[in-house]
Amino acid sequence: MPILNVKVSRPASADLTKQIAGKLAELTARILKKPPEVTAITVAYVPQEHWVIAGKTLAEHGKSSFYLDIKVTEGTNTKDEMGQYVAETFAAFKAILGDLHEESYVYVEEVNGFAYGYGGRTQEFRYVKGKL
Repeated sequence: MPILNVKVSRPASADLTKQIAGKLAELTARILKKPPEVTAITVAYVPQEHWVIAGKTLAEHGKSSFYLDIKVTEGTNTKDEMGQYVAETFAAFKAILGDLHEESYVYVEEVNGFAYGYGGRTQEFRYVKGKL
């Protein structure tokens, strides 16, 4: 059920998309305990010349960067799980992309179950239905 939106400072590549999506699916299942069969991942590519940190492009810095925004249902993960997810995700991107700029971000956004869902049903609906 989570949706992961990723931006990376690289030219578009189907192989890189598969590598990133595979690693994120594994981390999301293992650490956040989200089922892979309902995990959606999008990967967008931003040229290094169009990604600016501290007034300089990543090309000028000679580094890569990424931004991950993952939405999960509020209250389904602990602070420790989220901290581990942020740390391991950063390490995974460093292994995939190489020399990362420190200004690379992982944002785990908790959203209310009554305001979030897929397939036309909210997570709150699924929770209540499961209790009946």
